[in-house]
Amino acid sequence: MSSPAPLELPHAVAKRERDLIEWLRAHESLLLGFSGGVDSAYLACVAIEAVGAERFLAVIGRSASYPAAQWQTARNVAARAGIAVLEVDTHEMDDPRYVANPTNRCYFCKSELWHVLERERAERGIATIIDGTNADDLSDHRPGKKAATEQGIRSPLAELGFTKADIRELSRARGIPTWSQPSSPCLSSRLPYGTPVTVTRLSAVERAERALRALGVAGNLRVRHHGEVARVEMDLAELDRWGSVERASLLANAVRAAGFARVDIDPRGFRSGSLNVLAGVIPDRGDSAPLSRS
Repeated sequence: MSSPAPLELPHAVAKRERDLIEWLRAHESLLLGFSGGVDSAYLACVAIEAVGAERFLAVIGRSASYPAAQWQTARNVAARAGIAVLEVDTHEMDDPRYVANPTNRCYFCKSELWHVLERERAERGIATIIDGTNADDLSDHRPGKKAATEQGIRSPLAELGFTKADIRELSRARGIPTWSQPSSPCLSSRLPYGTPVTVTRLSAVERAERALRALGVAGNLRVRHHGEVARVEMDLAELDRWGSVERASLLANAVRAAGFARVDIDPRGFRSGSLNVLAGVIPDRGDSAPLSRS
C-alpha cells in the first residue's frame, strides 16, 4: 500500500516526508496513539515502512467517546498496511473532571490516554510514544496537547512542520484511503461545555450521525447535542443538496429517530470548533444567522 512519494509532489512537501522518515528511523522503537484519523493514519503508514514491524506498534484507545466508524477506519488502514494494532480501554468516563465537560475537557481525556499508553510502552520496552498532532493544531484550542507535553509524547508531524494539507497530499500520493476523510474528533466534542458527558448523550450523537451518513450526507458533519435539540452542521455544498423541504425532512426524521425531540439544520454550515465559539473560548469570525428548526 505505501510507496515512496512521487516526484511530482512539491519539493518542500516531499522533503518533509524524507525528514520524517529520518526522524522515525533515529528512534529505537515507536508506539503510536492511533485513532485512524487523517494524521495518525498517515504517520502509521510511514512509520511501518520506515522502521518495520519489529520496531513499531499502533495502539487504539477505546472508550464511549470513540466513534465505531472511526475504529473501523483505523482497523482497515492497519490491515491494508500490515500494521500490528493493540487495543486498550481508556477510562476517562470514570474521571468526574472529564465528565463535567469543562473547556479543558480534552486535557483529562488525553491524560488518561497517555497514562494507559505509557504503561503499555513500559511493559513492552518501547522507547518513544508518538502522536499525530500536526503543525496546524498548534494554533488551535488544544488542551490535550498540554497533557501530551507533560507526559513526554513526541509529535513528529508538528515538529517537522507538516500541515493538514501536506498530510492529505502525501496520503493521496501513497494511496492511503483516509486522505480525503473529514476530520473526526471524539463524540464528546459535540456536547456544549458544561453539559455532562454521558454514554447516553454520546450514543445519541453517534446514532444520529450514522443515520445521516446512511442517507448519503457527505463531507464534514456534526450533530451538536443541545439537550432535546440536535444542531446539525454540514458543508455548505451538502446544505444546498439537502435544501429542499422534502430532503430536509428526511434529515430531521433520521435525527429524531436517534433520540432528539427537535432538529436544527444550521444554515451557516459546518464550522470547526463552533462549540468553542459558543463558549467564548475562541472568537466568532463567522455569520451569526439564525438556525432553521424542523
